[in-house]
Amino acid sequence: MSAARVKGSPRPPRETREAVELVDRFAILDDTHRELMLQLTWLQQLLADLNGYEIPEVDRAIARQALKFFNENARQHHAEEEARVFPQLLQSSDATLVHQVQRLQQDHGWLEEDWLELGPMLADLAEGHVGVDLDSLRHALEVFTTLYHEHVSLEESLIYPAAKRQQAADEAARARRLAAPA
Repeated sequence: MSAARVKGSPRPPRETREAVELVDRFAILDDTHRELMLQLTWLQQLLADLNGYEIPEVDRAIARQALKFFNENARQHHAEEEARVFPQLLQSSDATLVHQVQRLQQDHGWLEEDWLELGPMLADLAEGHVGVDLDSLRHALEVFTTLYHEHVSLEESLIYPAAKRQQAADEAARARRLAAPA
């Protein structure tokens, strides 16, 4: 095999380079699920601590951390699933699997709607504003938490295993194509 050229410099043959272990995208998605569950637990604890008269700095920090996580990481996580996990599963001949993927897509929309209600209340807490309606906050967090728990359970019990099987089958088919004589 001859060396390929990239922007004028020769690239050594692949066989001569040290192997690098590829990142398992499902491990990254699973890590986000673990962080998500931790954030929800901290938010539940924050609510248990609130008395409506003062917001200790530790609780304000929890609210800030949750805001950052759900505004950034959770949204990015959903986008990754929509782009890289769900599309192939939606083409499955398994009607139950397709239905569950569609349910998760709907969940993503509902979670976003729930966050648009919950996020501003947490932002007020993060700023130390004590005028937040705690009953509304508790209800919004309960709805958000319940849906997220169901959502993650479905992904980890059915969707991710199916996607991993599909990925393994695709990789095996690709390896067979590459190994076939030209």
